[in-house]
Amino acid sequence: MILPTQKSAGNSKVKRRRRPKPTLFGLDPFSQHYASRLDGVYDCIDRLTINAYFPYAQSPGGFRCWWRDLYGSDDTLDNTHLMRMAGRFSRRLRGWGNKHGVPVIYCQSGERKHTIGEEHLPNDPTRIGIFCILVGRAPAPIWDVQRYGNNGINLRRKEPYPFVNHYYFHIWDADWGHLIVRMCGHPPFNAMLILNGHEYVANQATRQGIRFAKEGNCFTDWDNAADLNRVADTLCQHGAIGRLEKVLRYWLSQCLCLALDVAEQKRIHCQYAFSIYQVEYSRNLVFQGGRDLETVFQGLIDRTRARLDLKTVTTIFGYKHRPNTRERTKREPRLRVVTEKPTYDLTVFKIHCGSLTLKMYTKGGRVLRTEVIVHNIRDQQHWHRSLSALPEVAGHLKDILERFLAVVRCVDAATLDNGALESLPLPSQVGRSRTAGIDVNRPRMVAVMQSVIALSSHPGGLSSRDLAAKVRELTGQSEAEYGARQASYDLKKLRAKALVQRVAKSRRYEATEPGLRTMAAVAILREQVLKPILAKACHPEPHPSLPAENRSALEDHYHAIHQEVRSLLQTLRISA
Repeated sequence: MILPTQKSAGNSKVKRRRRPKPTLFGLDPFSQHYASRLDGVYDCIDRLTINAYFPYAQSPGGFRCWWRDLYGSDDTLDNTHLMRMAGRFSRRLRGWGNKHGVPVIYCQSGERKHTIGEEHLPNDPTRIGIFCILVGRAPAPIWDVQRYGNNGINLRRKEPYPFVNHYYFHIWDADWGHLIVRMCGHPPFNAMLILNGHEYVANQATRQGIRFAKEGNCFTDWDNAADLNRVADTLCQHGAIGRLEKVLRYWLSQCLCLALDVAEQKRIHCQYAFSIYQVEYSRNLVFQGGRDLETVFQGLIDRTRARLDLKTVTTIFGYKHRPNTRERTKREPRLRVVTEKPTYDLTVFKIHCGSLTLKMYTKGGRVLRTEVIVHNIRDQQHWHRSLSALPEVAGHLKDILERFLAVVRCVDAATLDNGALESLPLPSQVGRSRTAGIDVNRPRMVAVMQSVIALSSHPGGLSSRDLAAKVRELTGQSEAEYGARQASYDLKKLRAKALVQRVAKSRRYEATEPGLRTMAAVAILREQVLKPILAKACHPEPHPSLPAENRSALEDHYHAIHQEVRSLLQTLRISA
């Protein structure tokens, strides 16, 4: 979803002047807070990985029927003939590549096959078809045939899965741009297709005459946001599933022709079924300048990484500085502007939760991307995996992403409502049950609130066991000292104060947005205001002798407050 930030003037030129403050109605509080620094915000499905397989050939009896349809009987069903099929696939592939001038490259373990494929991208954008084939070895569930008695057959999967050849067909499609079909070289020739949503949106926008600037796989400028928004939204609509399936079937049939000719495909009624394997969904904040992006993101990391327990923070250094402003020229951006390798410092922090990963990182000169990745949708028990469920899956990922951004915003902008600090120690009720208050001076409750904040960004909420494990990690206690029972009691006290709430129809909990702001504010007041100021008030340290440009603003604030508190304690005759 790309939100318009200015009205289209009706021409095809992109205005290079700085745009006014965009109106971002209906978006998350994080994007709303930085709206004055943004040129726009858009959502897009990024990488999409789909499994393709013959459903009835996945079981022993089904594969036996598949072989009968192909050859008329299963008399020839043995390991020798299975290996011959794999060898014929390999020979046909090499011969076809030599005939049509398509390179067939054998890759070693650990090589980045996607990068190798990008090096062979066709220079002619109108060239449609296979432009490169890579060969790599990977484990696969291969059938093992054991014959016995009078036409007896025992079919089973080889354990452990052996390493066999997989063929990576790099294809340029008119709608999806660069897509990859990875096909196993052994029957029944299961496949995996890898597509990129940004490529689809870029190709559709180019076809419709919508001008934009694209840096890598993100959009940095556009002339008609409403039209580009419409193109991006088609990825999450049910009407696009049929067109996507048609594209997948076409290219699968083209690749499968090297293993089975057209007549053989007709005999087995070649109909691949599709299931979603991996999806990436991103929200991209396009800032007005690189300086704004750097200031916002680096400050955000400094303020939130400790509270959200961000253990994975990586910085990859580039060789260019981010632009402070955009170019002020009269030239129109080309239909597609692509940067092949990163040129700016890239900082990434990640949060892993099972098969889900949340990432926030900078992209190009002035794009801040927040991304949620489901690595294997099978692990999400309540999600449908069929291709027709792609809009629902995108909706789930969007909810997770918006929850994560809300958590980041609440922790970053901690607040205490009027009377909140005074009401925490007072007793409360959960239903008919009376509970004790929350004493913010007790280390146990402080550790509980810190743990809730650290776990608040995890999709699906937290359980009492999760909370107990996190508290033990912070305090060093044993399971006998602090277990799930104590965590359940503490969660009940937090529920009574509306700091957390139960996730519907489950035994899991999630922090409320006001609760997150309150718990973050209490932690800041206790750990970063009261303790350091009172601890050093009676024993002040000299002002840092570092030059002013090397001192942080926080150090100067602490030094000034220490001196003022020391004078106050001396007036009250408390200091030694």
